[in-house]
Amino acid sequence: MARIASWILLTPALMASVSAEAADPARDAAWAERLGWGPSARAVDGPAPGSDAWLRQQLDDTTAPLPPEVQAQIDAMRISREPVAALVVETDALQRDANLLTDPDRKKAAREAYQKSLNVLADEARQRFVLRGLYAPDQLRERMTWFWFNHFNVQAGKRDIRAMVGDYEDTIRAHALGRFRDLLEATLRHPAMLRYLDNDQNAKGKINENYAREIMELHSMGVGSGYTQGDVQELARILTGVGVDQKPDAPKLKPELQPLYLRAGLFEFNPARHDFGTKHFLGHEIKGSGFAEVEQALDLIAEAPATAHHVSLKMATYFMGDNPPAALVDRMAATFRRSHGDIAAVLKTMIRSREFSGSLGSGFKDPVGYTLSAVRLAYGDRIVTNAQPVVGWIRQMGEGLYDHETPDGYDLTSAGWSAPGQMATRFDIARQIGGGAARLFQSPDAAPGTPPPPSPPPVLKDMAVLTARLRTIGKPTLDALAQARSPAEWNALYFSSPEFMHR
Repeated sequence: MARIASWILLTPALMASVSAEAADPARDAAWAERLGWGPSARAVDGPAPGSDAWLRQQLDDTTAPLPPEVQAQIDAMRISREPVAALVVETDALQRDANLLTDPDRKKAAREAYQKSLNVLADEARQRFVLRGLYAPDQLRERMTWFWFNHFNVQAGKRDIRAMVGDYEDTIRAHALGRFRDLLEATLRHPAMLRYLDNDQNAKGKINENYAREIMELHSMGVGSGYTQGDVQELARILTGVGVDQKPDAPKLKPELQPLYLRAGLFEFNPARHDFGTKHFLGHEIKGSGFAEVEQALDLIAEAPATAHHVSLKMATYFMGDNPPAALVDRMAATFRRSHGDIAAVLKTMIRSREFSGSLGSGFKDPVGYTLSAVRLAYGDRIVTNAQPVVGWIRQMGEGLYDHETPDGYDLTSAGWSAPGQMATRFDIARQIGGGAARLFQSPDAAPGTPPPPSPPPVLKDMAVLTARLRTIGKPTLDALAQARSPAEWNALYFSSPEFMHR
């Protein structure tokens, strides 16, 4: 371990030495790192990453099946077996029952049971995300699901969002490669977003601007793009009545309002809470008509040139790293406008650019990308039966799944994840993953204190994907790897290297 300690001291100086261009023998791995969660030890038939056929598969807006053993784990989860409305109603009943108790001990136990029920649902969603990230053939969809979740961020810990977050992620995943306008409305209609940004409390005479402001500032046009505080206020009026209802029956409404009432699961548009006055939004007059006003506003937002540029810049930063070329972002924005927000078309413009291929290896992995790529490379040929350690490693590095408190989401730049303290944590996790990570293959139902099954460390240096990659990495890394005295130490050194940290 002394060699690893000395390697850690060298790493800051070595970070800048990584070549921006992957050499030909490692090109497949470089594309897999950039557009997926990294190459896997699992042998997969199909076209080579980066090829036209591979790109067509990745951009295809259909979901590829998971390995049967992985799908069986997901199917056994409660979030897979029960609709989100039922989960929310059931957990809410636990809270109501707890509040009715008068005995302090019984009330405390009931409240703990309520919190535990919510935590279990959120943990299922986190573990499902990890399993899909490790084994889904459509890796680009999984990368884009994390991107869009971060873009339309909600925090699971607020109110009862833990019961909704799995369904919210599924909603995003279904639209991850579709049209931005559809994705924007799908998030607007989801109870997790409406709860998180308090639009379920937005009503005529009691305006709440939280969600309207974040739609403009974060989700679409971006700060300084030309919209005004007046536009935010008018959008908040447009969004009055858009909320959540857990009751089984529709509210009693005046006859003239009943045709305007909308309900889909927990989503509700209640016209009795809506401001029907005329609004002036983004230079357009919108007459009071109910939810049709929301549709008109979303059309204007999605078609705004500022939205095309803001979203394209975020996508380019996410995939290419800090300060992507302005000319490429402009071309992506032009594709966005021309295609009316076709996400796959915008991605293709980016991926097939000279700037993109020239930047391979220059992006820095965030904790999610780092952890998933390490586990895929080390254990992709073995099905993980306990994804909780992966969830924990990601949280230890500061990017806990669904944990970000504010709506801006996690940082997309390298500066957010390369501070010395964060790197020290990353090196410790590198040792755990490289040393066998036995808990990954333990039953999640194992009693506390039960030792995990034996799990010898993988021999990464003998893997074909690394045989090619080792011919492209720098001499300091090769010298450090040559000092390793065991496969576990070699793995830890490789996972701590600047070459592995970059994508």
